[in-house]
Amino acid sequence: MASCAGTRFGNTTKMSLRIIFQILFYLHLLLTAATVIFITVYGLTSESGGQHFHPLKWYPPVLASTACGGVISFLWQWITFSYPRNALKAAFWLGPLLTCLMAGMFVYIGTATSLIVGLVSFCSALAQSLYGCWVRPRFEYATNILSVSTAFPPAKTGVSVLATIVIGTLYCCFLVSGIGGATALQDKFKLAFIFILVIMLSLGWTMQFLKNVIQLTISRVTYLQILGNPMDTCAALRDSINRSVGCIAIGSILIPVFTLLRSFGRSMSLLGGENEIMFCCVSYCMGMVNVLPKFGSRWSFVHIGVYNKEFVDASQDTWEIFTGARMLPLIDSDLTGALCFLSGVAVGAFCSMVSGIWILVMHQSYALEVSIYAFLIGYFMCRLAMGWLQACVAAYYVAYGENPVNDQFDSTIPARLEQIQRSQAL
Repeated sequence: MASCAGTRFGNTTKMSLRIIFQILFYLHLLLTAATVIFITVYGLTSESGGQHFHPLKWYPPVLASTACGGVISFLWQWITFSYPRNALKAAFWLGPLLTCLMAGMFVYIGTATSLIVGLVSFCSALAQSLYGCWVRPRFEYATNILSVSTAFPPAKTGVSVLATIVIGTLYCCFLVSGIGGATALQDKFKLAFIFILVIMLSLGWTMQFLKNVIQLTISRVTYLQILGNPMDTCAALRDSINRSVGCIAIGSILIPVFTLLRSFGRSMSLLGGENEIMFCCVSYCMGMVNVLPKFGSRWSFVHIGVYNKEFVDASQDTWEIFTGARMLPLIDSDLTGALCFLSGVAVGAFCSMVSGIWILVMHQSYALEVSIYAFLIGYFMCRLAMGWLQACVAAYYVAYGENPVNDQFDSTIPARLEQIQRSQAL
């Protein structure tokens, strides 16, 4: 009796959490829209005829780079789907290269802040290059798993991705208008940067949400397709919006945070030495790396879509599946996330240079802020476009972990697992 009551209480709590985050997400959209409309109208009308903010010089570069990000992102996901081997190599080359060029642009701007941003960008480019050299032996398998998991994409995937990119582009343009209005008020109100920060946080959460909607939808359809139970993509998309908004909203916050913490933990483990303090730090970081996926990972969207589970429950169940199938080394070494990240960095850096060079010619004082906005928008747009590819890979892994003897699977995963086991035995 007590156990059943505890279970019911736990399920009620999780359901309440889902509802709370659903309400919070919709409320945040409403408040963001009201704030953007108010700050745009007030900022531009109060600065009419002013000398400090010039809308005709500020808006065109940002809006053009936003549109450019949408077009390039759609083309890049098609290239990745059609030519995965070439796209993988290109992403690991273009990410560091374009980041380095962007760093040079920041240095050229010449302000103290831009020099710091340029230095950070250059260090990022160097880290990306070193990471690309380190994971180069995994390129062959990454190409194979991407090819086999996307060999038969769900119907209407292209239409869904295109519609999502259009929605994302329009939303980014809407938020850009608010950022411009807040920028116009910076000379009058010293706290105007808070409005910009709030708008950028809304941009990040909403773009992650849109990406995860596509990821949940496509992973569900792909998973059922592997099991021999095809489902209409539009119906799956409707279900995702009607019943999973709360889970998606939770995941859109937790997954980026957990991914960042795991990356930090892995970096610390690589830097660990014989020093006792460093050894303790490495042990703590490795424990964090191993525990976090149980409470939140992108693999959970497969079970959320298929079984309508809660976010944490789905994360724990999928991780237990990977553990039982002895797939954890394979999951930890998967390059699909790195491919999507570096693609986003490359597109973001390109958009940053488009707007940055444009604004340098028009009005140099805006160059740094406009370039940063363009980079973030370009990054999120590309991650949004690449979400369906990541979803197909996730569904393929989860389906294999549940039933490795399914006739739908070839030797790609077993051969890689055997290769990893041989390397660990040496």
